[in-house]
Amino acid sequence: MDFLSKIKKHSPDLKQQSTALPERLKVAIQDQQERSEVLISVIQLLIVTIFGVLYMISPKTFSDDVIFAPVPWVLGVYLAFSLLRFSLSTQRRLPDWMLYLSAIADIALLMGLIWSFHVQYEQPPSFYLKVPTLLYVFIFIAIRALHFDPRFVIATGVSAAVGWGMMVLYVLFSDPVDMMITRDYVEYMTSNSVLIGAEFDKIISILIVTGVLALALQRARKLLFDSVIEGSAARDLSRFVPEEVAQQVIRSEEGATTGKGEVNETTILFTDIEGFTTISETLAPEQLIEALNEYFSLISKPIDECGGVISQFQGDAVLATFNVPRPDANHASNAVKAALGIQRVLEGRLFGDGVPFNTRIGINSGPVVGGLVGSGDRVGYTVHGDNVNLTARLEQLNKDYGTRIIISEQTRVLIEPGEYEFRALGEVSVRGRQQPVRIYTLDN
Repeated sequence: MDFLSKIKKHSPDLKQQSTALPERLKVAIQDQQERSEVLISVIQLLIVTIFGVLYMISPKTFSDDVIFAPVPWVLGVYLAFSLLRFSLSTQRRLPDWMLYLSAIADIALLMGLIWSFHVQYEQPPSFYLKVPTLLYVFIFIAIRALHFDPRFVIATGVSAAVGWGMMVLYVLFSDPVDMMITRDYVEYMTSNSVLIGAEFDKIISILIVTGVLALALQRARKLLFDSVIEGSAARDLSRFVPEEVAQQVIRSEEGATTGKGEVNETTILFTDIEGFTTISETLAPEQLIEALNEYFSLISKPIDECGGVISQFQGDAVLATFNVPRPDANHASNAVKAALGIQRVLEGRLFGDGVPFNTRIGINSGPVVGGLVGSGDRVGYTVHGDNVNLTARLEQLNKDYGTRIIISEQTRVLIEPGEYEFRALGEVSVRGRQQPVRIYTLDN
């Protein structure tokens, strides 16, 4: 089971999303569907325009004594309906029942147009079974896919199949004495005779196209929703581990696997608030949390802008790394730049009940191992190594030297000469290390 699966399994919110999308995503999808209905309405207007143009330019073979020409009337009704539908779609006033009605009305008007041919051209009803206008049925079925909901594709396809079936029955029973049925394909093609198999093929084709398109839409919707849920899980994951790590987990074939670390030359930045224990006693719990969140937001910005990645929040402390997991060739210089940026954004800033947060920073460079640690379904990203421990101890030395930033020799030698003004503080013995460590602070 990969990490994203674990998140969905153990998170009530994600589990709920698997059956129902969050409201904000439903609204976004609904907005796109409403926009699609405008496009569908435009296509319908284009179709009725094409019908009208074809009717006007086609030769009229009916006699001059025909008083009522039904085709223009059917086209007129169809145009009026299409304009009404377009108006409602632009106003976002098309409920589901109206969409179903619209699908049925489209087919009814198209069948009415096809039916009117035999009246206007003074031919037996079987005449209209041969007209190519039936092919527009597939256009009506296809444009319903723009709504990205298989229900309306099915409604249109079923309406078309039922409608054509009724048209065939009308032909067969309009003259019970002579149903004009034939089994001769040549006779069918060269006369007004009816070949039942041919009409059956048309209905089956309509239903198969409808079914395939509806199935494809259903699968596409499932993929869309799964993708939205996965994206939501990934965004949630990036709140608990660095974004770069979250992306690695998403792209990894193995998912989130503990026990595998990446060793890199890294610059570590460790921050801590001076006298935080005393400060926390003066603030109400709600004020303290609000102040800390504001503080973390402030200092995160220069760290991120300088290419660093916050690996951990530990109480009031922050552990950030440069060059792991985000590659950075100038990691030492950027870490110092971030430290100066942190001091700058906190200068004169008050938190909670007018309390300043004076931050001490330790910076050190060296090889560390970064990776996911934990057991079972609970894992987290962190960096480990002696250099991480040394950085935390450098931060604490600021109390002894009255400084705000202390940098190790290992970091200083990685920075171009003249880029910053360093002042040597001497050598100190650090618990856990046999050799003394030369440390510096910044004069600028």
